[in-house]
Amino acid sequence: MASYLVTGSSRGIGHELVRQLAAQPASEVSTIFATSRSVNAPLQELAGQHPGRFILVPIDVTDRDSINKAVERVESIVGDKGLDVLINNAGVVEWGWLKDMSDLNDTFNVNVTGPHIMVQAFLPLLRKGSMKKIVNISSSVGSIAKQPVYRQVPAPSYKITKAALNMMTVLYAQELADEGFTVFCVSPGWLRTNDANAHADLSVGTGVEGVLGMVRNAGVEVNGKFLNIHVPGWENNPGFNQYDGKELPW
Repeated sequence: MASYLVTGSSRGIGHELVRQLAAQPASEVSTIFATSRSVNAPLQELAGQHPGRFILVPIDVTDRDSINKAVERVESIVGDKGLDVLINNAGVVEWGWLKDMSDLNDTFNVNVTGPHIMVQAFLPLLRKGSMKKIVNISSSVGSIAKQPVYRQVPAPSYKITKAALNMMTVLYAQELADEGFTVFCVSPGWLRTNDANAHADLSVGTGVEGVLGMVRNAGVEVNGKFLNIHVPGWENNPGFNQYDGKELPW
């Protein structure tokens, strides 16, 4: 039985992560801590469907006080068993061109500093857990090597911060390797999370299924790696994105 904490669970990828986790038998997923800045009706519905197992925890990843309070709440529930898996999913993206970029600091605080503070705060509980996994939700558009492919994607602050998140993942992977941790980042693909992404490659369910498969099955062999989900039939897609389950270039 494993316990999971997911940030940014009120919508999009985060909500689908906690929904799919809750659908797993309790023998595999014991407790889901669904965290977000505010609780909405879909989260409340899931909590009602899985009482005592699906726990709503307020967290603003830019607010250290809210994170510290969340640690106390989670610790009161898991006790000496600790927390098994932390999934840093909360993130923001602003659309525009480099010449107009004015949101870099705010985006950095959510996409990079937020996961850093989360790891720092929850590390004592993760050390007590049996799985010791930290998963950072990244994006292939954060790959420096692939920027010739994604040059026309107008999201400079998102690209910059995801590249920084990737580096931070490597640093934590190196720092915690001797303690048996597995720290990696994964790109869930271009997903149809809302109307603005209605023309994206994959459904959010497909992308999240790929992510959770990696979380469950990956061991220390993927520590410090930048992974791509695997979607059968998309391995050699002629478009921007291929989903082959392999490592993405930095």
